[in-house]
Amino acid sequence: MLTREQQQELLNLLIQLINYFATRILIASLILLLGLWLAKLIQRLSKRLMIKAQLEPTLIRFLVNLIYIATVTFVVLAALGKLGIQTTSFIAVLGAAGLAIGLALQGSLSNFASGVFMIIFRPFKVQDYIEGGGVEGTVEEISIFTTLLTTPDNKIIIIPNSKLYGDKIVNHSIQPIRRVDLKLTFNYHTNLDQLRDIFTSVVQGDQRIISEPIPDIEIQEIAASGIKILLTVWVRTPDYSRVRSDLNERLKHSLDAQGIQLV
Repeated sequence: MLTREQQQELLNLLIQLINYFATRILIASLILLLGLWLAKLIQRLSKRLMIKAQLEPTLIRFLVNLIYIATVTFVVLAALGKLGIQTTSFIAVLGAAGLAIGLALQGSLSNFASGVFMIIFRPFKVQDYIEGGGVEGTVEEISIFTTLLTTPDNKIIIIPNSKLYGDKIVNHSIQPIRRVDLKLTFNYHTNLDQLRDIFTSVVQGDQRIISEPIPDIEIQEIAASGIKILLTVWVRTPDYSRVRSDLNERLKHSLDAQGIQLV
């Protein structure tokens, strides 16, 4: 049996322990609650700043979530530390796990980094027609890991961002106007003045062809096969494919009507 003095000492020790841990639990709870509120506030503020900076929505969502997760992790570690739990080993375990995951997902991280760079530097945007990574098509979606293209024959191509960003990218839509080039070869008996008149007539008959830069006809080479000529006109980028097709057709009819044959 414990003596009265021993019982009193044990009771005092128990009260001290309760007070000690209750205080720590209370402070840790306050840190956790205040930290979670602060994480939400930082998340909202960062989202507003990114929207004001006109970043891509895909990048905004990712960065906002990343900021929130990082803030919550810091708050949880602070709360655990206040409870007296050693967080050094916990941080080391998280670091080792992050390294292992990073090594296992090298390809995915490369795609992720390329996706972030494309979203930030914007070499193209949705609805642009591009070439890159050995494929071409209209951009339908730019995500963190992949880019989705639609080909002219309505096939879907999903290309990893690292392959696309690591290759040469040709953006056919970024400029407001484009030049249509028609390369033709005629025999030596072709009347060049007559050819210029035909070309001028065809160009003037299409309102989609802009007047500046001016349409041009250029003799590129006098070769054994004949006279190689380059015809150029400028059009608005959305009209490029249709004007090119129509111009070929109308030139063919006009040349046939004048009895001029291609080589």
